[in-house]
Amino acid sequence: MKVAVLGAGAIGAYVGAALHRAGADVHLIARGPHLAAMRHQGVQVRSPRGDFTARPHATDDPAEVGPVDYVFLGLKANAYAACGPLIAPLLGDTTAVVAAQNGIPWWYFHRHGGPYDGHRVESVDPDGAVSAVLAPERAVGCVVYAATELEGPGLIRHLEGTRFSIGEPDRSVSTRCVAFSEAMQAGGLKCPVEPELRGDIWLKLLGNISFNPISALARATMRQMCLHGATRKVIEIMMTETLAVANALGCEVGVSIERRLAGAERVGDHRTSTLQDLERGKPLELDVLLAAVVELADITGVEVPTLRTVHAISDLLALRSAA
Repeated sequence: MKVAVLGAGAIGAYVGAALHRAGADVHLIARGPHLAAMRHQGVQVRSPRGDFTARPHATDDPAEVGPVDYVFLGLKANAYAACGPLIAPLLGDTTAVVAAQNGIPWWYFHRHGGPYDGHRVESVDPDGAVSAVLAPERAVGCVVYAATELEGPGLIRHLEGTRFSIGEPDRSVSTRCVAFSEAMQAGGLKCPVEPELRGDIWLKLLGNISFNPISALARATMRQMCLHGATRKVIEIMMTETLAVANALGCEVGVSIERRLAGAERVGDHRTSTLQDLERGKPLELDVLLAAVVELADITGVEVPTLRTVHAISDLLALRSAA
């Protein structure tokens, strides 16, 4: 199995290292000091499950890699539309793109069935720019439940969780999903193939849509947000509105809000990816989290006043941080 990791940051390098340990032919695509460190000393993983080092091939030139069986996409969703020149050399006739994306993916309504089948979510796929680069037919959805941080060039801190749920947009249990799942498991990760992956998308989004923007606005960790009474209440309301949108689209999330909050509190003083991006001066990945759900609320007729308010304020933060 030949795998390219495009965007080999904290999550991408962690997955690449695990697949390399399983015997896959892995190629990490990165740049800058992080790339130099991985070339020199490999990917160093520090984890409660045991530290290890893997030495897959690392490069900044996808043409050096050529077509692969799978591209594991570790880029932020707001970089998808511009990744054409990077991903094109990696794509063969049957290459699958495993997109480890938070929020609503560009392929969400591809082979969805029902009244919204084929609908394009403008917030996620503006004017079809993402679909033009990443054909929905190639997409294998991936919901990440692992928490990692890039502690330094070539150094990945794995905090908790090893589950990477994957699934086809058409809900089939495909050969390509099963093969990728087996490779991930051989590398020590959990990788169930979920026919109803959209349920996992909404479950993960339940936390991302609330904790991520508020953490950036308040500069707060998961534990701090959960323990602050008024903030916790706002998060509960945001989660309730999000569940209403999911239900309107025929998707049931089988976890209570209280249980979701309890799980977040157990994570402790972890800084969300949005807060980390803000601190590092990187673009904030909020369109696929907040803007997309507000857009879906519009097409389904669901009232989401708190989501709209937080979106308005966090959108201004995103604009100011990008200036």
